[in-house]
Amino acid sequence: MTSRFLAPRRAVLKAGPLLLARQAVANPEDALRSQWSRFRDQFMAPEGRVVDTGNGGVSHSEGQGWAMLCAVRADDPISFHRLHGWTMRVLKRPQDELFSWRYAPALATPVSDANNATDGDLFIAWALLEAGARWGDAGHAAQGAALARDILRRLVRMVGAHLVLMPGLRGFEHQAHVVLNPSYYAFPAIRALAAAVPDPAWLRLAADGLGLLRRARFGRWGLPPDWLKLERENGRLRPASGWPPRFSYDAVRVPLYFAWVGLTEEPALTAAARFWSDRTHRHLPAWADLTNDVVSPYAASPGIAAVAQLIRVLRSPATIQACPVQEGGAVSDYYSASLSLLVALTARDSGLC
Repeated sequence: MTSRFLAPRRAVLKAGPLLLARQAVANPEDALRSQWSRFRDQFMAPEGRVVDTGNGGVSHSEGQGWAMLCAVRADDPISFHRLHGWTMRVLKRPQDELFSWRYAPALATPVSDANNATDGDLFIAWALLEAGARWGDAGHAAQGAALARDILRRLVRMVGAHLVLMPGLRGFEHQAHVVLNPSYYAFPAIRALAAAVPDPAWLRLAADGLGLLRRARFGRWGLPPDWLKLERENGRLRPASGWPPRFSYDAVRVPLYFAWVGLTEEPALTAAARFWSDRTHRHLPAWADLTNDVVSPYAASPGIAAVAQLIRVLRSPATIQACPVQEGGAVSDYYSASLSLLVALTARDSGLC
């Protein structure tokens, strides 16, 4: 399992379906750059801050990391420089290599909580490593490696029999349990960091994370929750209190990250495929309650729909004849647009388009 995780990406589809999928995009590099340009023009402020338009105009370390990676992949060093510069000036914690998780411009002190968000740190590190390799910048590569080492040093804990990835430095460790976020197990980023900063802990973290996510499935469809409680003594898992017990806006990234590294038979991915293909839904749900199986009364965003389409392609490639990358016009929601960008990167890395 771990060798497959760290090995170079394998083709996940046979040649015939791949040819069908590729017909929709004549030049995938141009398509990605076009999609990135639309995102950049709508959500990135001139100083390099990615604005969460659906959440009071705040910015998050995760958004900065996602955008930095997309800028590298789109070969846009000017935007990367702006993104990286703002992130360093505003979110960088002085006491370590990590980044504060939120910037709220309406507050007197916009960075009022110095706690980090581990998924943001993972993507920022990955983006820095790729920037260093693509543009020959040793400083970016060195910073990415230093951040990777601090993630291992400061955010990985032994909880019972499991080596786990904490969502942040503070607020998630309790006497009898810890709280985890399954979507923070960004396996493609973890793999990239493990290649750059070799350490056996990455292997154990990935293997134990896979084991946890195989068990952390609830409700009618067996889906992962947004937030997960892991009991220290007996390893019991349940949706964490304090958050809605849902497969929702965070957890939709779990099957996406599995797809990104070619783990298309993982139970959390196949369960999501069944959920999104359930013919009893009147619309594609934005979320499902894992305690009573109620689904959202409104439809999922275009970004979630893009994730669902990607998973359908990977599960039944012969039935889909279009690249699962949305090429529509501007959208109003930052998070939906971010998911669509991540789907585009996943599709390209998986050889779909």
